[in-house]
Amino acid sequence: MKFKSLMTAVALAATTLGALATDAAVEVQNAWVRATVKGQMATGAFMTLTAKQATTLVGVASPVAGVAQVHEMTMDNGVMKMAEVKGGLNLPVGKAVELKPGGYHLMLMDLKALLTKDSTVPVTLTFKDAKGIESTLELTLPVAAMAPGGMAKPAAMDHSMHGNMPAK
Repeated sequence: MKFKSLMTAVALAATTLGALATDAAVEVQNAWVRATVKGQMATGAFMTLTAKQATTLVGVASPVAGVAQVHEMTMDNGVMKMAEVKGGLNLPVGKAVELKPGGYHLMLMDLKALLTKDSTVPVTLTFKDAKGIESTLELTLPVAAMAPGGMAKPAAMDHSMHGNMPAK
């Protein structure tokens, strides 16, 4: 029985942390969701996306969140600003686009439950190619207190106040 559990864990890790879909138009690597604490209504999801053809990340959804969006954090005269990426996030062919703390990332807001370390979160990414054809990619992301590898990202930021943001 332990072997079966181990193989399931290995398969899940290979799926979520490595290339998620080798035949998909977009390859996903190093995907994870930041764990939450009691009362926290928002968190971030992070990953590296590499498109095999010109495409745009136009949407994100998750059953654990009432609102899910692609966000970007920027600094303007020493003030941190975060906003939804309107029109989607362009993914150039063959160029890895990192969704990370302190830059582009996925925001999961209006959380319906606590996201605990070592659990998983289903996330659906929606892409639109140059011809306007939409496709989706279903992911199961691991929840972690820090980025995989145990190193906290240097630009990590607190997303706890996003629960107070009005939905658009």
